[in-house]
Amino acid sequence: MQTAKLTLAPWTVEDYHRMIAAGILDDRAVELIEGQIYAMVPEGPEHAYSEQTLADRFRQLLRDRACIREDKPITLANTDSEPEPDIAIARGTPLDYAYRHPSAADLLLIVEIANTTLRTDLTRKRDLYARAGIPEYWVVDLQSRRLEIFRNPDGTTYRDRQTITSETDRTIAPLAFPDTAIALADILPPPLP
Repeated sequence: MQTAKLTLAPWTVEDYHRMIAAGILDDRAVELIEGQIYAMVPEGPEHAYSEQTLADRFRQLLRDRACIREDKPITLANTDSEPEPDIAIARGTPLDYAYRHPSAADLLLIVEIANTTLRTDLTRKRDLYARAGIPEYWVVDLQSRRLEIFRNPDGTTYRDRQTITSETDRTIAPLAFPDTAIALADILPPPLP
């Protein structure tokens, strides 16, 4: 007797949108990654501090040159994904996204703040964003107090990786906005006394 092999049926972005519209996901913090729906990890205070500080700094530096989105969906249809990165910098203004989420072509920079999600952010999400063609991806590693910068996607991953530590006291600017240098020390929570 042969037994049936069970496989997961991947969800499309359209399926996911229908579930949202039907209210099925109203009481859940989830995101769609490569056809699978994942629960999102709750934010701790260090995560919230770094995300808010960096988003505010980008708003101050960029003003009306781009749209800064926090914890909002982006649609990566070619990967059956609709993640909600901590920060996404997209072309245009919020009005451009009144009736749709930004797509890969709209995105200039994605930032994930990592405390408990570092492994996922440095593997699954990095590769997802590279396959979607996002030109630049940053991971703020709260535990090691460093910033991992990924640039130049090649279709499967990023060709360039740079690490900045808080000890180096260096600044970094997004590729799309080279005049907006930010110091890692300005993003991280101050060290505990």
